[in-house]
Amino acid sequence: MDIRIPPKNQNFEIILGSSSKARREILAEMGYDFTILSADIDEKSIRKEKPEDLVMALAEAKADAIMMKLDRTAQVEDISRPTLLITADTVVVYQGTIREKPTSAEEARQFIRDYSGGSGEVVGSVVVTNLVTGSRKGGWESAEVYFLEIPDEVIDSLIEEGITFNVAGGLMLEHPLILPLVDTVVRLSLSLSLCSPNVGTADCVMGLSKTLTEKLMQEALVETMV
Repeated sequence: MDIRIPPKNQNFEIILGSSSKARREILAEMGYDFTILSADIDEKSIRKEKPEDLVMALAEAKADAIMMKLDRTAQVEDISRPTLLITADTVVVYQGTIREKPTSAEEARQFIRDYSGGSGEVVGSVVVTNLVTGSRKGGWESAEVYFLEIPDEVIDSLIEEGITFNVAGGLMLEHPLILPLVDTVVRLSLSLSLCSPNVGTADCVMGLSKTLTEKLMQEALVETMV
């Protein structure tokens, strides 16, 4: 007989503001039930010089867009118990240059070839908004990913599959063709705003840092419980 483990969020609701399959899987692995709403924003219109500032600005813009969507449809008025909105963003930095999603096969191919036998820095943000209190907690993490040599046939397969155009820097690390070619992941730094510092992990490279997300969720819920 299958025994279903109750979700961790029996006393509050979660909205994941992302259409990313990886983020959905990560949040589910964390033991939470959630609904999904995607944010329709022009990411190219938001520019920052520092990758940390960029991912934070993009995650906050996604949260604002979803909140406006909920407000327009009067869904905010229907919220009767604590509800957390989680948004996130990720970019890759290669030799000091911020890389977002590639826009062509040529750009995707160059991106991946650059990582082959080298490394790239992944910077990921998480923003948690309490839709009842209006409070917002956010932070970012960064990690350096070192790669083994990536064969041309692997690059060709990734581009043909089209997955490279949907992820920052053109590389989905958990992809079965890429994961065996990841040599090492080293956490570089962690920064949290509006909450206490906490040691993070390197799983931001997958799109949603579990440690950072848990910390921000708890911080956002405290004000509801007070």
